[in-house]
Amino acid sequence: MDFATLKAKGLVRTAMAPPGVRAEFPFGLGEPGLHEIAESAYGDRAAATGFLLAAIGQGVCGAWVWVRQTSIVLDTGEVPEAALPGLSSRLRLTVQARTAQAGLWAAEEAVVSGAANLVIAEVEQSDFTSSRRLTLASTRHGVPVVLVLPYSCEGATAAASRWRLASRPSAPNRHDPHAPGHPRWRAVIERCRAVPSATGQAFDLEWNDETLSLSVVSGLAAGPAAPPAATDENRFRLRAG
Repeated sequence: MDFATLKAKGLVRTAMAPPGVRAEFPFGLGEPGLHEIAESAYGDRAAATGFLLAAIGQGVCGAWVWVRQTSIVLDTGEVPEAALPGLSSRLRLTVQARTAQAGLWAAEEAVVSGAANLVIAEVEQSDFTSSRRLTLASTRHGVPVVLVLPYSCEGATAAASRWRLASRPSAPNRHDPHAPGHPRWRAVIERCRAVPSATGQAFDLEWNDETLSLSVVSGLAAGPAAPPAATDENRFRLRAG
């Protein structure tokens, strides 16, 4: 039986996003469910954090619980309040966990407590069982959960989506060509259960710290970015993060 016959009999249907999940960028990120944001390479932790805050920071009100594994805190330092523009009205509770397993447990407890509107967990690793438990808890209690993971993360997961983040050269500064402009990132959606057709898409994104908005600056990006021309202007550009 060929594909056309199967489709005519109603045995094959076009995959669509379930009700309540947006079928466009950022594909449900920041809504109830488990999502993962990973570094593209070592050193892209700041890019992953910046993307997370830019993509969902203005949309999730109320109290946040931010779980961080001790090894990550020692490696990257604290996330200062000054790095959270426009989020000063949020109540942020930071929890430090000695191990990844303890961090995942703390994240689950924060979800089921009913006191958090968003749970973020930065851990060195996760497994399918833990991601499944967080998915069930997040869906049951209506609390978005985001895992921020290192570049080495791979394998099966129960998360609704996984994003891979890398830094990009910053935008030109219109006031001073020798100064950095708005930060930019390359975001690749590696997995998207709600919109499978989105898997593999890449976006070049720019954060405007004046309007507190995130925008796609070059549409869909296919493959790695071409190296910039060696001009005096972009020689002084800094990498976003």
